[in-house]
Amino acid sequence: MTDSTAPAAAAAAPKPYSPGLEGVVAAETALGYVDGEAGQLLYRGYRIGDLVEHGTYPSVANLLWTGDWDPRHHLPTSAVPESVLVALRALPRTAKPMDALRTAVSVWGATQELAWPPTPEQARALTAFSPSALAAFARLRVGREPVAPDPELDLVPGFLYQLNGERADDATARALDAYFIVGAEHGLNASTFAARVITSTRSDIASAVTGAIGALKGPLHGGAPSEVVEQIHEVTSPADAERWVRETLARGDRLMGFGHRVYRAYDPRAKALRKVAESMAHKPEWLELAIAVEDVALRVLAEKHPDRPLKTNVEFYAAPVLMGVGLTPDLFPATFALARHAGWTAHVIEQASANRIIRPDAIYTGPAERDLPA
Repeated sequence: MTDSTAPAAAAAAPKPYSPGLEGVVAAETALGYVDGEAGQLLYRGYRIGDLVEHGTYPSVANLLWTGDWDPRHHLPTSAVPESVLVALRALPRTAKPMDALRTAVSVWGATQELAWPPTPEQARALTAFSPSALAAFARLRVGREPVAPDPELDLVPGFLYQLNGERADDATARALDAYFIVGAEHGLNASTFAARVITSTRSDIASAVTGAIGALKGPLHGGAPSEVVEQIHEVTSPADAERWVRETLARGDRLMGFGHRVYRAYDPRAKALRKVAESMAHKPEWLELAIAVEDVALRVLAEKHPDRPLKTNVEFYAAPVLMGVGLTPDLFPATFALARHAGWTAHVIEQASANRIIRPDAIYTGPAERDLPA
């Protein structure tokens, strides 16, 4: 046996290897159901479009945490502890918002008595805190002081109030609330799996969400909406969409916001966001451009790739919605993280309810047993 030969037991390993764990079933969940072929997304059995139309983010979050549907459920943002503000003030103004949010959640967790097992009450507390922390950092980095929460406002309009120092109009708050709802939960994605792995060690809910934020920070997971913005910046008007789409594809560049690892049909989250955005009384220029680009892109993609189901995904309409409510592109990933808090924390609670430490095997591909050189 040569040094480059793996041990016989490893070489003959009967267990299959799936890069990225693709196709491997690693959990049972009652929270979210994703059918990529049919373009369906359910939260505890309820269609995502119905939840956007009839619910709010707090009511959807409570549904995920408890299984109970109450469209009147209220959850305001909460105050940022002084220890967290000290940490945020210490960060350089050039720090990424995702890094600031990750830091804030970690410091918050260190100030809490987070007993095991995690509870819906812990989930509510963390989900209410994080928007305030992100808004505080967004203001501090431009030399403004944080704004205290308004207990009369629900979580999403409360976040906008703390971000801008004034109440948002109902249409703006509604559009962002719809984004939070469609971003709340999406099965066993990378960040949710990270949260469940951490929870499986009996670590606390803040540690799990801190790890999930770290996973979401990666550009392969949470950065696509800002790339959509960069591309649509190149379109001068709705009438220019056809030229831009064809020239982009002719160069071999990807059209951001189209195609998805799971969905082979039109992403139901994109459909829900487009419906809400189109209902706004004053459509922002970004929305008009996005609609024009989407209509052309779907037609041209079907023409060029008739055998590949490249349909609109959620990132495409997330971009104009987030721009339309006044967020800068560098806040997009961290705002996505705020939305995903409901799903992360619901998975943390579910993992803890029937816990078994997550510890997969690996196939050894290194040298066989050998002696140290003389």
